[in-house]
Amino acid sequence: MSDQPFFEHHVFFCMNTREDGRRCCGEHGAQAAQQHAKKRIKHMNMNGPGKIRINQAGCMDRCEEGPVLVVYPEGTWYTYVDTTDIDDIIDTHLVGGKVVERLKI
Repeated sequence: MSDQPFFEHHVFFCMNTREDGRRCCGEHGAQAAQQHAKKRIKHMNMNGPGKIRINQAGCMDRCEEGPVLVVYPEGTWYTYVDTTDIDDIIDTHLVGGKVVERLKI
């Protein structure tokens, strides 16, 4: 078995929705943000084994700070507002290897 991770980066977007009216990622653009990231990574030919994987996740218990995503293997948590923020996370963290401090939670 290899010591290399299957993906260089694995990004999980919380997609949770709540029916009780409390804040949730699913109602703050999570679907559109995740789809944008997935399409952009594919367009950049950075998807697949040994590269980057963009996934959906259920509740990650950080709803009040959301919408949220987490980048592994680093375990860096981010919030975001729009696709400009997602592009910054892709360009700065996933490609450039540096944390986007303004979005980190």
